[in-house]
Amino acid sequence: MAGSNSGQPQFIASTGNENFSNAPLIQNTDTDQIVVPDRKSWKNLFAYMGPGFLVSIAYIDPGNFETDLQSGAQYKYELLWIILVASCAALVIQSLAANLGVVTGKHLAEHCRAEYPRGPNFVLWVLAEIAIVACDIPEVIGTAFALNMLFNIPVWIGVLLTGLSTLVLLALQQYGVRKLEFFIAFLVLTIAGCFFAELGYAKPVAGEVLNGLFVPQLKGNGATGLAISLLGAMVMPHNLFLHSALVLSRKIPRSVRGIKEACRFYMIESGFALMVAFLINVSVISVSGAVCNSSNLNPEDQASCKDLDLNKASFLLRNVLGSWSSKLFAIALLASGQSSTITGTYAGQYVMQGFLDLRLTPWIRNLLTRCLAIVPSLIVAVIGGSAGAGKLIIIASMILSFELPFALIPLLKFTSSETKMGTHVNSISVSAITWVIGSLIMGINIYYLMTSFIHLLLHSHLKLVAVVFLGIIGFSGVAIYLAAITYLVFRPNKEATHLLSLTSTESREMGNNSGSTSMYCLPREDIANMQLPQRRQTEDIN
Repeated sequence: MAGSNSGQPQFIASTGNENFSNAPLIQNTDTDQIVVPDRKSWKNLFAYMGPGFLVSIAYIDPGNFETDLQSGAQYKYELLWIILVASCAALVIQSLAANLGVVTGKHLAEHCRAEYPRGPNFVLWVLAEIAIVACDIPEVIGTAFALNMLFNIPVWIGVLLTGLSTLVLLALQQYGVRKLEFFIAFLVLTIAGCFFAELGYAKPVAGEVLNGLFVPQLKGNGATGLAISLLGAMVMPHNLFLHSALVLSRKIPRSVRGIKEACRFYMIESGFALMVAFLINVSVISVSGAVCNSSNLNPEDQASCKDLDLNKASFLLRNVLGSWSSKLFAIALLASGQSSTITGTYAGQYVMQGFLDLRLTPWIRNLLTRCLAIVPSLIVAVIGGSAGAGKLIIIASMILSFELPFALIPLLKFTSSETKMGTHVNSISVSAITWVIGSLIMGINIYYLMTSFIHLLLHSHLKLVAVVFLGIIGFSGVAIYLAAITYLVFRPNKEATHLLSLTSTESREMGNNSGSTSMYCLPREDIANMQLPQRRQTEDIN
């Protein structure tokens, strides 16, 4: 292979270790990899398939199902526009994350470690870890609900049993992670097919659905809270770290044309994967909205709709699945939670390696994250039961939304920096769009935070001294939040990426010719080895 010719230029990037900052990223090509031929062909798209679909799993996890169900039950189709906006924003943002990895050879967490001083870097790492734990809470509770529906196990016991899912996951991986992912995708798509079929029975009014998709509206503070939860469940901070790292497992040509092709095909792949996730989320909201707002519901179902959560949602599929609705919904919910565990494990590995240069074996990393997620889930499940656990999912999604700026702003700064991206820097239009998206998300978060806190203070029955004390603490927290965002926005980038194969005149000329000369970026060995077990083979897309 052309990529194995050690005499050709290799892409070089600093890994944060000064002793090895000028060493090739890997010395050995004998690793799990997909080689992208150095030729102009649409068939190359198949070589890039994978990272986008793995990332899209997080868009159809139990947290998404929970927020979708409550949105439809409480506000019918009024919040569908949030799903549309969030999906479009996710496509743009995830594409930027993929571009960062493709162009620079370093993922987002590594760039943060190289760019920011030790203090801010540590804070960003802590926030990223909190986001991963917040993402794992819906998986824990969703799995507990699934076990409750399948075996009538109390929710709090199911929460404890989710700690064993790591061992089950590792056992299934002995048959190959790709087979496992195909099996999980099949189960999740099965429940999606059931919701699509239920749309035929529920018969939502097309005009109302389209109005909900394209006419923005937020009626009341409750709707704003659910909108933030939907945003947090759709555009997750850990996905930005994950996507920028997953693309490093490909072996791509280092010509200018080759890198542009990689960025384009990754965007196409992400677009297709996110479109599937978008349709699933829209169908869940539409079914929930149509069924719960129907005039011929029996009293039991009406009560379920008033306090709808994952543990009560199987009645929505009764027309399609009959008495099997609860069992099949539980199986798909279990599959959704476990597939999301894979993405959480990946993201946790990359975040820890990038920020701290520390690596753990996947099962230890997964077990640590799961234990941190079990503690609040168990407390809420014991005290609040099923309803309390469902509300915790909403709170976890809101936490993800509030934390999004601390991953999104560095991504936008890095991809808009010519010192890091070279000729592949964001265009002015892309930069403007992404900053508008980021500003809107941050504006909604801050508005909800301020209005909710003020409402809490005004309607509390505490003494005046306590109200003043809590007000000082609360507004100080908001001020720190705004100050941190301001620091990230206005701090100039200082570290340049070593774009060896992009900045030399010779390599630019090679990128502009027919591509007969191959320049490959070997896949990151540390990234490839960090992934979950796969069969040892090299794929060459011909």
